[in-house]
Amino acid sequence: MTKQNLVRTTDELAPLCSSMCKKLWENPECGGYEKESADYLRGILRDEGFIIVNEEKLKHAFYAEYGSGKPVIAILGEYDALPGLSQKVVAHKEPAAKGKAGQACGHNLLGSGSATAAIALKRYLEEEEVSGTIRFYGCPEEELLSGKVKMAYFHMFHGCDLAISWHPMCATVVYDEGYLANASVKFHFKGKTSHAAFAPERGRSALDAVELMSVASNYLREHIIDKARIHYTTDSGGLPPNVVPDHASSWYFARAPYMSQVRDILRRLELNARGAAMMTETEVTVEKGIGCYEMRCNHAFADLTHKNMEEVGALEYTEEEKEFAGKLQETVDEATLSSEQKLYGEREEALASGIYPRDFWKQATLNGSSDSGDISQIMPMNMFTTPCWPIGCAPHTWQAAASTGSSIGAKGALHAAKIIVGIVYDLLNDPEATEKIMQEFRQLEDNGYQPMFEE
Repeated sequence: MTKQNLVRTTDELAPLCSSMCKKLWENPECGGYEKESADYLRGILRDEGFIIVNEEKLKHAFYAEYGSGKPVIAILGEYDALPGLSQKVVAHKEPAAKGKAGQACGHNLLGSGSATAAIALKRYLEEEEVSGTIRFYGCPEEELLSGKVKMAYFHMFHGCDLAISWHPMCATVVYDEGYLANASVKFHFKGKTSHAAFAPERGRSALDAVELMSVASNYLREHIIDKARIHYTTDSGGLPPNVVPDHASSWYFARAPYMSQVRDILRRLELNARGAAMMTETEVTVEKGIGCYEMRCNHAFADLTHKNMEEVGALEYTEEEKEFAGKLQETVDEATLSSEQKLYGEREEALASGIYPRDFWKQATLNGSSDSGDISQIMPMNMFTTPCWPIGCAPHTWQAAASTGSSIGAKGALHAAKIIVGIVYDLLNDPEATEKIMQEFRQLEDNGYQPMFEE
């Protein structure tokens, strides 16, 4: 089977891909609760002849394997939704179920597109005598930045050689710049209650400690690297104001280009917390959360990815799809749309159907984080996006949720599947290209990767 025939085989799976996209969109489940989504994909892949491997301590994580020999290629899929972002497939804000979850980041497409690619590749391996193993990974809890961290902790990626990842977005772009490392920590302060008017001197305010820590942490911003970020919220801060609060908590995220920098920021935040506790004569308990590592880019892998993007070519849309995308785009505020059009290029149509340049992300900064970064610490990993919503419509919005439930989203998922099968075809049939990717990964400095997770 030639690569062109493999891509055609993938195209023939369009009805299945669309059906999976719709099923996961209509049954959104948030991180940690993706039982039906995981079971649904398990069932489809089991029926296709894949061996299903589960992890007892991660009920909604699994991988589906087919083939034998090297290389072992992981194709990453996700399916978790976002709370409170339920939406109908209409060009105005209208929840499908008020207050419920919605697929506003397109993970219904991510899981379905990756599964479609895995099924097409299984049919290729059935027909050709080629050494290689395909693993579709069902990864939960991405929105919590934790699923793949836990999977790495439980050694679910053991034996894999390379990983392929993609994400719904508004354009077909290969990533050559990495996500930031990120870690979470909570500070729980314990004080002493008292009447705030009659005996304030007897109280020790845990809320005062939270506030003093936030002041110190805001001063800290001036003394960390420019690309680092500190985010925080107050989890709890007492009840009625006439009672000195004896319990208060704050929750911090720290981001930076490297996990070593994140760890240093966490160290300094902890010093702030202990200083605040000392000033208020309260006690502080530090609750360390899950962290995800920065994404290690692999330039050779990005080259191969972009080559296959160009071979697959541009997407085509119907007039109805173009009209719907245009109406969605009209709901985006002018400043946001202008900024996005400056980045992706102004165009008459709302959908970006073409292939963006290989070095596109050199002109922009990626300030987000993803648990996929942990996979890039273990093995070479690529990252690319396909258009699943109009330019200007950001992820985690009702507009994105509307688009991911439409044929626009399903086309983006199938487009990703075709790019993936092309990449895997090259990895299986071009040992030099595969070795070039592996060699680049081996040359990276060993940073002593250990998943930031404790049972």
